Amino acid sequence: MNPKVIAGVDEAGRGPLAGPVVASAVILNPQDIPEGLRDSKKLSEKRRGVLAREIRLKALAIGVG
Repeated sequence: MNPKVIAGVDEAGRGPLAGPVVASAVILNPQDIPEGLRDSKKLSEKRRGVLAREIRLKALAIGVG
């Protein structure tokens, strides 16, 4: 296991007190980060979809809960 591996983590939802929440963590190769991967709220729905597919293809690991 590489001790320098970092997982990016984010959540979506209303919060545990107000409703359901989904959280995920993704580990990407630092040498192959998809272009435009910063703030999904600033991206069009189409671009988010393209990035989602690219992340799934390039991810070293993905966890969702």
